[in-house]
Amino acid sequence: MALIIFSIIFTVIISLLLGFDREFKWKVRPKMLFGLLALLVNIFGCFTTIKTGEVGIKVRFGEIVSSTTDTGIVFKLPFEDMKKINVKVQKYENEEAFSTSTKDLQIVNNIKVSINYQIDGTKAVDLYKTVGTNYQLTVLEPAIQETIKAVISQYTAEELVTKRSDVSLAINNTLNERISSYGINSVAVSINNFDFSESYNQAIEQKAVAEQEVETSKNQLEKAKIDAEKKKVEAQGEAEANALLQQSLTDQIIAQQFIEKWNGQLPTTMTDSAIPFINAN
Repeated sequence: MALIIFSIIFTVIISLLLGFDREFKWKVRPKMLFGLLALLVNIFGCFTTIKTGEVGIKVRFGEIVSSTTDTGIVFKLPFEDMKKINVKVQKYENEEAFSTSTKDLQIVNNIKVSINYQIDGTKAVDLYKTVGTNYQLTVLEPAIQETIKAVISQYTAEELVTKRSDVSLAINNTLNERISSYGINSVAVSINNFDFSESYNQAIEQKAVAEQEVETSKNQLEKAKIDAEKKKVEAQGEAEANALLQQSLTDQIIAQQFIEKWNGQLPTTMTDSAIPFINAN
């Protein structure tokens, strides 16, 4: 701060001195205005701001001088540069889709992912030393692509669909193993899109249709079995009922039922099997 105050005083003195001519007569001159302008530029160049979630790294002639996490206005010399590293959770999405293959050698196309990652503030200086501020392009993007290809190759095409959450978790863990040494941590991975080849899609559709047909046939067979069993039970029940009825019928009961159903008329003809009633007419 003392150096800044000295620079301001020195610039003001120089500006005032520029107001004198050869005869030592002082008046406002254009040179003074340029001097004051240079003073303002120097003053504003001595301050920068550090936002919440940033680490400021002060660089002087390409050499790291210090770092700070203090937010607000921060002082620096005009010839120093303040590099800022974002330590908030950030999101990466690949703009260009890429392809790879599964464990069963099925081609997976149009892969797009979202990666939430965060810079470790305690390692921000080391990250700047080794990579710089363009760490997303230099470190993160290549690691993401290589990790996704390596993980997907461990799963079959069917598992890639049915175990999508497991695949995402495996990608996240493997990615952390690759980038943690740089001070970058992968927080979460989401697989936004992937496609199989047209021939594989057709095969999946045909398999689904075949499985549906098999399921329908099983249902029909099961229904037929249930219907047959039902008829068998009904027939068995009817036979048992008839047997019980047959056992309960006696001559006395038959005669009683005949009398209950007789309308009072005698038969006009007689056969050997007919009951010997006398015609009263």
